Amino acid sequence: MLLVFLDTETSGLNPEKHRILEIAFKILDSVSGKHVANYSSIIAQPPAVWSAADPESLEINEFTWEEVSTGRPEKQVANEISDLLNQAGMSEQEGVFICQNPSFDRAFFCGLIDADLQTEYGWPYHWLDLASMFWAIRMLQDKKSVKQIKEEGLSKNKIARHFGLPAEASPHRAMNGVKHLIACYEALFGKIGS
Repeated sequence: MLLVFLDTETSGLNPEKHRILEIAFKILDSVSGKHVANYSSIIAQPPAVWSAADPESLEINEFTWEEVSTGRPEKQVANEISDLLNQAGMSEQEGVFICQNPSFDRAFFCGLIDADLQTEYGWPYHWLDLASMFWAIRMLQDKKSVKQIKEEGLSKNKIARHFGLPAEASPHRAMNGVKHLIACYEALFGKIGS
């Protein structure tokens, strides 16, 4: 089973008006723990997208116009990602996407690679999220911990803190997010492939 740990940095929170500025993922084999592939790219955006960017999002990810204007074209990034996932053997039966917030990342991902094309490729329909995994594990350990879980929070940094891990490195970059996601996942389930 292929585990695709994916993160995006975007120009805002609304996938209908904002775009991906950076995308990264690592593919790991769930049985052997072997690193299968990784990908990271800044995506070029036109001035109109940049001018519509949410200032709070840009404050978090710290992207500059200079970085975004020299990124790779969206179509090129989409083709590179499609080729890499298909060559790795990504399929509904053989893989899963894992994100901190897949409803967010997937909405933007579908703006990059159309959902119908993903279906045509046979990629997984289900995207899994770390917060639900953490919630379920904590509930199995102690059903009375629900209130404490909500008080502590379900952000990736709060989950990391629960396990004694550092917060995600700054500035927020997609590959930093992927590495942090993998560290949190392994804190929950043990080293991948062990």
